[in-house]
Amino acid sequence: MSEYINNRDKRKEQLKDVIRQLHEGKSVDELKGQFAELLSNVGATEIAEIEQALVAEGLPEEEIKRLCDVHVAVFRESLDAKPQSETTPGHPVHTFRRENEAAGRVLESLRAAVADSQWEAAREHLRRLRNYNRHYLRKEDILFPYLERHHFAAPTAVMWAIHDDIRATWQELAQLLEEKPEDDRVGRLLKRLDQNIRDMFYKEENILFPNALHMLTPQEWQAIRAQEPEVGYFQVQPVQMPAEAEVPPPTAVPEPTGGEISLQTGGLTGPQISLLLTHLPVDVTYVDADDTVRFYSETAERIFRRTPAIIGRKVQKCHPPNSVHRVQRILDDFRAGRRDTAEFWIQMQGMFIHIRYFALRDEQGQYQGTIEVTQDITQIRQLKGERRLLDEGE
Repeated sequence: MSEYINNRDKRKEQLKDVIRQLHEGKSVDELKGQFAELLSNVGATEIAEIEQALVAEGLPEEEIKRLCDVHVAVFRESLDAKPQSETTPGHPVHTFRRENEAAGRVLESLRAAVADSQWEAAREHLRRLRNYNRHYLRKEDILFPYLERHHFAAPTAVMWAIHDDIRATWQELAQLLEEKPEDDRVGRLLKRLDQNIRDMFYKEENILFPNALHMLTPQEWQAIRAQEPEVGYFQVQPVQMPAEAEVPPPTAVPEPTGGEISLQTGGLTGPQISLLLTHLPVDVTYVDADDTVRFYSETAERIFRRTPAIIGRKVQKCHPPNSVHRVQRILDDFRAGRRDTAEFWIQMQGMFIHIRYFALRDEQGQYQGTIEVTQDITQIRQLKGERRLLDEGE
């Protein structure tokens, strides 16, 4: 067996074979006995790499998720032997860990309330616990994108799916607590919720955090920290992250590549911008700070007629004389700062048309023009209830 351990590629293939045998039905104990030496020193990075490789070879992510806990179980002794990496206050991983500690305390309070059938207290503890969703959102919307740039994608997809399972469980538990609490049903749901959340604590501490700390640069961690406040925290208010020596200011997104126009969040080429604007479900017209028409989107089902001849024309000249005073009032109010929006709605040719005007201002608050957005909302006004999935056949 030592020849496999000393050869990284062969070792990786052996570890992948362990996972394959788990999926074929072999037990954790059986595999631990068969591959004891191989499994004695497996690290978080190796586990992530083999899961990523198996997905690349065709193993569905859903199958990885189904047996995720079994994967952890077979490697657990080795993972438990690894020391935890240290992080300083303000570092995103330090904050994640503190949130897990806080969530664990709320879980304990929730369990105690349910054990004593104190349903009002249980509802309050569950309400507090659901704010822990901010922890998952920061992982999904901020941390995961950076990891995916380092080709760490399969483990993040599996974790996201488990987050959704947890969200579904606490939604089910909340509904049960509101309607008619029953000790047995509530107890079963809470046991599942508690186990899933605590299992995720373990996966974060022993799989996610070590890989993230290994892969991401100081600049990327600074960028992650800069974006965190927009999502928020769970019962934690972190200090500022200490600046690393010679670390440039973080950027929220990768710099645009050649041919792209740098935008506030990312970059697009001219053709991409044109495609984006012409496929929006709204008509857009831009008038600059001097009241000159500079752009209109040519959508497939434009509501009000536009022609290229209006580009460069004063917007006042684009309206009938008997209505131009209304346009002028909007522009004057925008320019003077008396208002930022104006909206109207009309019925025309069987359509219900929503027309909105928005003042554009730069970072200094200076007026830079107006956009007109027009949309047929006839079908939107008829929507009721919810629709979360596509209909069959779509």
